[in-house]
Parts: sequence; structure tokens; C-alpha cells
Amino acid sequence: MAMVSLQTAAERDAEHAAAAAGEKKDPLAGMTVLTAEGQTPGQKGIQVTLKALKRIRNAMAKENVSPEMGGLRVGITGGGCSGLSYNIRFDSQPRERDRVYSFDQAPLGIDDGSPNIRIFVDPKSFIYLHGMVLDFEETIMRQGFNFINPNSTKSCGCGSSFSS
Repeated sequence: MAMVSLQTAAERDAEHAAAAAGEKKDPLAGMTVLTAEGQTPGQKGIQVTLKALKRIRNAMAKENVSPEMGGLRVGITGGGCSGLSYNIRFDSQPRERDRVYSFDQAPLGIDDGSPNIRIFVDPKSFIYLHGMVLDFEETIMRQGFNFINPNSTKSCGCGSSFSS
């Protein structure tokens, strides 16, 4: 099945010029990327987009996971068509050696003293995920979390596995 996309002549010309100049398309263009508390934007940690933070907050409320106690666990496991697979689930608390990234809810317009949204990453997964941005994508064809990982050298068509 062929995929058709519509673009203006200006967009097409800009894309061709960037390709001719050897420029890569920025996967974060137009997104609001949030940095965890205690981190600087250039630091190699985990970042989230505003859309992902909203989706995490809504899903935590739906699953009755309180931000005070729990958080989102992001990691990798062996397997998948490219070698490693992303996994994501809620966890009641961080483990002893986890890296914990805490995101203020103020960018969501919530300034009522609500606790921060936390993301937990185990040490093995951190090797492959440092510098990653977690986004949430909602299109006609796909809805789900999108891992924008600078450590990924190859990924499969579905985007749920990669190799480094």
C-alpha cells in the first residue's frame, strides 16, 4: 500500500534543500521538551514532551497511581525485530538503584501544589536511554508513546524495538 502525503511547494523545496545540504530533519521540531528538576537541558538524562507529560498524568489518574507513591517505569528488554524493545509501565515506587526523573506539573497549567510526575529508569536501561525524549504521538494511523532516542542506530517499522 502506498502512502500519500500532502505538502506545499515551499515545504517540498525546503526538504530538498536540507537533503542536498546533508541536514537531518530535527525529530523534536515544534515540540515543547521538558527537562527534569535538577537537570540542565544539555545534560544526558530523560526528557519528556508536554504532550507525553499530559498523557502520563491522565493515565496515572485512570489507573489510580498516585504521583506521591508511584511513577512511570521506562526501560528496555532484549528481543524484538531489531534486538532491544522498549517497555513502559506504572510502578508503585522506585527501586534502590533507579534513576528518578521528576517533572513539575506547572507546564500543564497545574499550580495547585500537586506532586511531580516521576519516571523511573533502571541502571541497565539507562545505558541505552540516556539523552532520550519521550513523546506522545496521536495521528490517524497511530496513537502511543514515541521514544526519540539518540542512541538508537536502527529501529524496526513499528518503532517498538531498536539496536544501539
